[in-house]
Amino acid sequence: MTDKIKSQILAIRDTGLTNMFDTDMVQRLAYDREYYGLVVFIEEHKYKYINFILYGK
Repeated sequence: MTDKIKSQILAIRDTGLTNMFDTDMVQRLAYDREYYGLVVFIEEHKYKYINFILYGK
């Protein structure tokens, strides 16, 4: 996971618009903000995304 993806995840989290475990909504919010890399990352590496949300790793 790149620093860019991490910062995009944190940007979505900071909006407070969704539960971060609702990956479909996170992807929608990311798409709306043109975070296309994050949309693809969640689709291809959901385990790594969830691990980051839970443990910050």
